[in-house]
Amino acid sequence: MYKGIYHGSKKHEGDLEAVLQRAWNIGMQKMIVTGGSLEDSREALQLANSHEKLYSTVGCHPTRCGEFEKSGDPALYLQSLRDLAQTGKHKVVAIGECGLDYDRLEFCPKETQIKYFEHQLALCETVRLPLFLHCRNAASDLVSILSKNRDQLNGGVVHSFDGTEQDLKSLLELGYYIGINGCSLKTAENLQVVAKIPNDRLLLETDCPWCEVRPTHAGANFIKTTYPTVKKEKWQRGSMIKGRNEPANIVHVLEIVAGVKEEDADKLCNTVYQNTMKLFFPHDCH
Repeated sequence: MYKGIYHGSKKHEGDLEAVLQRAWNIGMQKMIVTGGSLEDSREALQLANSHEKLYSTVGCHPTRCGEFEKSGDPALYLQSLRDLAQTGKHKVVAIGECGLDYDRLEFCPKETQIKYFEHQLALCETVRLPLFLHCRNAASDLVSILSKNRDQLNGGVVHSFDGTEQDLKSLLELGYYIGINGCSLKTAENLQVVAKIPNDRLLLETDCPWCEVRPTHAGANFIKTTYPTVKKEKWQRGSMIKGRNEPANIVHVLEIVAGVKEEDADKLCNTVYQNTMKLFFPHDCH
């Protein structure tokens, strides 16, 4: 989408540099580009290497775990992920996006997801990185697997969290951070759960180009900062695209979470920043 391509059709010229510049302009210090497969992870690392403030993850998304077997050599696929995390260790800050997704089993069966999620957890023992976790309608299995492998893991975050209060409690008991974005703020029930996340376990994200906050979402009423957007067909240099999320929109997530928690946004932002540094950039913490 940042190359101007939507569903295989080119709508405008690439504008990633402008997207990044808008993020730096609002005060963003670092950004993590997510890997969702071996090839994605290679591209994410390549992108991270091209910008001083960009970092990346290495892993295989649950809906794409069939790639392990399609590759013809699952062990080699896993080894390639390990090698990538080790060779890029100055830029790779987490193993993931990995986990379980029972909402989209048409892309990858449950058994395959579980098998290769556990295989990826073994990477943590070697590379000593936290986990960047995906969980959709699978919290009990995710918690069970994380509990079983607890000794070899280095903590992490369950990103794009949209689970129940009980799911939240189970993940907090295991010591995980909870990542909130637009997909976490859709319903009144979501907001009630978000209000209960302890501030010292909270992370904020956009998951762009997905997961923008839409006007129909329960959290939208708390947004104070708005940016002008245009349809992709009417793009011109410097435009934000309607329906395409981007990093600068993390301000929306902050405003909603601060509103739901009835807290000062600047103070909450500072706490979340410290949490992020502690998890992903411990060597830079002061």
